[in-house]
Amino acid sequence: MRKWVWLAGAALALSACSGEKAEDRAATSLPAGETLRLAPSEIADVKAVGAEIATRDQAEALARIPGTLVSLSVRAGDMVRKGQRIGMIVDTRLGYETSAYGAQVAAAQAEAARAGADLARIRDLYNNGVYAKARLDQAVAAARAADAQVAAARAQQGASASVAGQGAVLAPADGRVLRADIPAGSVVAPGMSIATVTAGPPILRLMLPEGAAGQVRVGAPVLVDARDFPQGARQGQVVQVYPAVSGGQVRVDASLPGLTADLVGRRVGASIAVGRRSALVVPRRFVTTRYGIDQVQLVTADKQLGMAPVQIAPTAESDKVEILSGVAAGDTLFAPRASR
Repeated sequence: MRKWVWLAGAALALSACSGEKAEDRAATSLPAGETLRLAPSEIADVKAVGAEIATRDQAEALARIPGTLVSLSVRAGDMVRKGQRIGMIVDTRLGYETSAYGAQVAAAQAEAARAGADLARIRDLYNNGVYAKARLDQAVAAARAADAQVAAARAQQGASASVAGQGAVLAPADGRVLRADIPAGSVVAPGMSIATVTAGPPILRLMLPEGAAGQVRVGAPVLVDARDFPQGARQGQVVQVYPAVSGGQVRVDASLPGLTADLVGRRVGASIAVGRRSALVVPRRFVTTRYGIDQVQLVTADKQLGMAPVQIAPTAESDKVEILSGVAAGDTLFAPRASR
């Protein structure tokens, strides 16, 4: 009887030792890498919106007089300087008006010459006692009126010539021409836009629903979709929130490093922070993509690794992602150590 009891105890001891060794092997079966226990954290609430590459301002080169656009020397994409003449508008009616005012100047000058001659004769006769002082004063007034008529006619002629000179279409700012689609020979009216020129640095312009207007602040991070920039996702920040709602939307401008005005008007995908919320956020290195499916490695209760598909979303930090589904708080993720 004692012999059987001893054998049973020995068997139990061996079984216990083998279990401990198996557990130790399981505990040490994970390859070299990094583990992370999931826990919710507060992050910026990122909203996906459409954005457009634009410039801080857009200046319009407008027609100042009515007439015919006889020349336009720029096309879309050309660089211009402020004050550069880019077109010319001619109104033939102004030429006729200027000629008419020139004739009035000649007539006024002739009248002034006659009044001056009369004044000289009357002054001579007054000095010899022929005319009274009143007659001299009358001649002086007539001569002054004739001189004033000459000055008025010359002013009208100069104004007409000045208006004709306003037919020159000038670039309103330094920048790139975005639009210049009115062909030469077209009849234009005052205030008509002849060309549109960029003005100011390039920015990213976003249109947000009016419900998010009170949640966006200057300095809020903006992340541009990596698919729109081959060199990778770019992060910028809000520089201006316009205090007006148009069509149920609020305009927001954001700066972006390395942004150029080569493709003004291009639409890109972007994400902007509109508040704070709780989420599961992990470093990007814990997520792998295989065959178009995002996956993470889970550490099971028995210290084994298993793959789990997840749905992720970008965050305001380019090196971190949010896990929307596939795992839960309390799960442990594993990221293998990068081989050198």
